[in-house]
Amino acid sequence: MLDNYLREQDGVITLVQAQQTGLNRQAVYRRVRSGHWLRCSPGVFFVDDRPFTDRARIRAAVWGCGPRATASGMAAAWWQEITKYPPDTVEVTVPKVCDPPKRYGIRTRRRDLDPADCVTRQSLRVTALPLTVLEAAARRGGGMRIVDAALQRHLLELRDLWAAHLRNKGRHGSPAARSLLRAADSGAHSEAERLLVGLLRQAGITGWKANQRLGRWEIDALFRSPKIAIEVDGLAFHTDPEAFQRDRVKQNDLALMGYQILRFTWLDLTEYADRVLAEITFALSHRAAGAASSRTGAAH
Repeated sequence: MLDNYLREQDGVITLVQAQQTGLNRQAVYRRVRSGHWLRCSPGVFFVDDRPFTDRARIRAAVWGCGPRATASGMAAAWWQEITKYPPDTVEVTVPKVCDPPKRYGIRTRRRDLDPADCVTRQSLRVTALPLTVLEAAARRGGGMRIVDAALQRHLLELRDLWAAHLRNKGRHGSPAARSLLRAADSGAHSEAERLLVGLLRQAGITGWKANQRLGRWEIDALFRSPKIAIEVDGLAFHTDPEAFQRDRVKQNDLALMGYQILRFTWLDLTEYADRVLAEITFALSHRAAGAASSRTGAAH
């Protein structure tokens, strides 16, 4: 039983768990005095026969803040594989009545979480996915890419994020999360269009018109002469199967009319604006070169 705990918990074990395996308090402290076990915090130990991994670090940090402590923010996001890199500082949410001592590498937030906002993953208590996404997106290093990734992977839907936000009004990062949700809701597409238009104007790219009819479709930004159609997707695009299918039909129709289609997401426009402009510029120059070559061939 002890081996199972250590194997499944990254070498981290609590005093209560050790006692459940048959070890008494004296046996535990003998292991600490001999150097076989390291004391991470009161009642939390690491068996020093393996690397102290990031998983062990986060697990020990959370358990060291008490039995009702919950990994949150970027720590919860990494634990649930929403982000690639573990945070240097482990954020832990504890009940308001708790006041754990400050320790290096750990940031505690005192807040009573709704049961709907807590789950257990690999024996560790973490914030549920919707709240995790909202809080991580509002943290440094998070941002819109966190929300976008969760929606693209169909891990949750916008209504799940709104529900978690409304249950946790007033928390740290709440205003930033609300702004993200408003942008991601029904007006997301219009806001994405405004972002695209602003980028085109700032870059001095001309020859386009916004919201133009082409056949039975309306195009977000249309270059008629080089035959380039630019379409933008708001965050809600990821969770609306009907819109996704309609856009596939639209894209095929435009291609049959001889148009090159460039599609950009909300994330592209907010996080990778330089790449968006580079792709548009390349498409324009490539089409212009192709048109010139065709004219030369026709003259000969």
